[in-house]
Amino acid sequence: MTGIVILCSGQGAQAAGMFDTIADAPEAAPVFAAAARALDGCDPRVVVQQAAAHDLHRNAVAQVLCCTQAMAWWAVLRPLVPGPVTVAGYSAGEVAAWGVAGVIDAAAVLDLAAQRAALMDAATHAPSGVAAVLGLPRTEIDAICRAHDVGVAIVNGPQHYILGGTIAGLTEALTQAERRGAVRSMLLPVGVASHTALLRQASEQFGVVLGQRVTAARLSPCVRLISGVDGAPVLRIEDGLRKLALQISQTVDWAACMDACIARRPQRVLELGPGDALARMIGEAAPGISARSVTAFRSITGVRRWLAAI
Repeated sequence: MTGIVILCSGQGAQAAGMFDTIADAPEAAPVFAAAARALDGCDPRVVVQQAAAHDLHRNAVAQVLCCTQAMAWWAVLRPLVPGPVTVAGYSAGEVAAWGVAGVIDAAAVLDLAAQRAALMDAATHAPSGVAAVLGLPRTEIDAICRAHDVGVAIVNGPQHYILGGTIAGLTEALTQAERRGAVRSMLLPVGVASHTALLRQASEQFGVVLGQRVTAARLSPCVRLISGVDGAPVLRIEDGLRKLALQISQTVDWAACMDACIARRPQRVLELGPGDALARMIGEAAPGISARSVTAFRSITGVRRWLAAI
């Protein structure tokens, strides 16, 4: 077994205490300062404490917060993480994954997250969102999507899908999924139809932004960066950036990303949060791999000791 896998979470688990453990870490201070600039001057540590729960899930706030969490923790832990490193990011977290991989600096990651969210919001012309459906095979899911004009946003596993579309379409799709025997089906606190064709315009515009902002970038030979749309490693920066833009309007194959991470036979898998959904999915897919989220630890010292045990 070699190296470590770093997972960057997507939006959905933002909460008042998400920065408590690292709020005063000196290494994270520049990240919080950059996040404040991306949040119109509002310190993210204050935002999560004072904002109403529904405000934390607004796209423009949520994407910046989840990338802030990843970059702040990475600033603290980076000197302790042995190589080689494999990095993957879930949905908006894939922008942070490029930061962890060392291709984009933290300030640029947070600015790009804010721009990504703004473009997605601008391309949304009807009440939209995403929904989880568990317990149905892909053939059933595809039939439901065709019938109700929604799309498969994320593939988490053979019977675990995230659908995206208008709220009207998703509501009908969830009703149909329940009739067909879904184990679980529910709307998620995301206000755009992420990873569906409804956001094609945002993909095109974000591709232009990435081309202008990410120049002369290089990927370290000690880092393996995974693309969300297909689970393939980024071999050429230009190709990786194209996929990073496309994933706004194309299905994210997180199951393939997990397969790519597991295939590396890592000694540890660490999710940077917020939340622990990615660590749990990896743990279920590969019980022999030690997978945890930073949210499982009470202190930075605890995470450092866990990493030191490699």
